[in-house]
Amino acid sequence: MVGKKMNDYLIYSDGGSRGNPGPAAAAFLVFNINGKRVYHCGKFLGIATNNVAEYQAVLMAISWLLKNISQKERAKYSFYLDSELVVNQLSGRYQIKDEKLKKIAAEIKKMESEFNGKVTFNYLPREFNRMADYLVNQKMPE
Repeated sequence: MVGKKMNDYLIYSDGGSRGNPGPAAAAFLVFNINGKRVYHCGKFLGIATNNVAEYQAVLMAISWLLKNISQKERAKYSFYLDSELVVNQLSGRYQIKDEKLKKIAAEIKKMESEFNGKVTFNYLPREFNRMADYLVNQKMPE
């Protein structure tokens, strides 16, 4: 972790749906650069698609960060998701065609512009996103 600032954050998010669409949940975890968990949250979403749940997880995280992390100093916010589609869409590499996802993405981008620092979206294979996946599954009914 050489060269990292103390005010950088790692955000792991995940969303899931049983049935697609079906009962869905979203979750995120925030860690500081030293690996200390700062916050975590999971939420049942009702009936939604997997992609909506993935986007909602990012939206929940970005909302929490803006409300709870001071923007006085520049920081880097590195989001890690196991959805290549969402990562590529939020990074601007893929076009968003679904209207519901466009609305959520617009909210995320609006909030992203309020950060004093850099926000990145990164793909992480599912097996390395187990904590967020666990929180999602805790919030979904069996």
